[in-house]
Amino acid sequence: MFVYRKPTFADVDEIYELIALYAAQGLMLPKPHSVLYETLREFVVAEEVASKKIVGVGALHLTWNELAEVRSMAVDENFSRQGIGSAIVKKLLAEGRAVGVKEFFTLTYRPDFFASLGFEVTTKESLPHKIWKECIDCPKFSNCDEIAMTLGG
Repeated sequence: MFVYRKPTFADVDEIYELIALYAAQGLMLPKPHSVLYETLREFVVAEEVASKKIVGVGALHLTWNELAEVRSMAVDENFSRQGIGSAIVKKLLAEGRAVGVKEFFTLTYRPDFFASLGFEVTTKESLPHKIWKECIDCPKFSNCDEIAMTLGG
């Protein structure tokens, strides 16, 4: 059984480790502790009730007027295929809709997962230039191989 909740400062190390696991495999970008602290309110975590362990994370980053990015999605491999990622995304979408988000996007290596939630593949060029301000610091910036996907609010 899992509880989905907003994280606290005490969860940052576990969030960091979960993201770092996927970042080491080149499946997502690493997030230093400083960024996690600064963006903690963007996250939703899945906590296994029995162990109190963080087994899934995801974030919703507001980028522009009525536009938000679903990002930093990671689920502990020992808990995959249990609906944790889907539940996190649905919670993030609900948060976004509550503040007026009309369009969501993600940059991902897992298009099948996001397609199952209604996202559709699009071109990166179709996204507003405003979203690329953080991409400039990415080591893959000049050769980005992530797949852009969008979902209407």
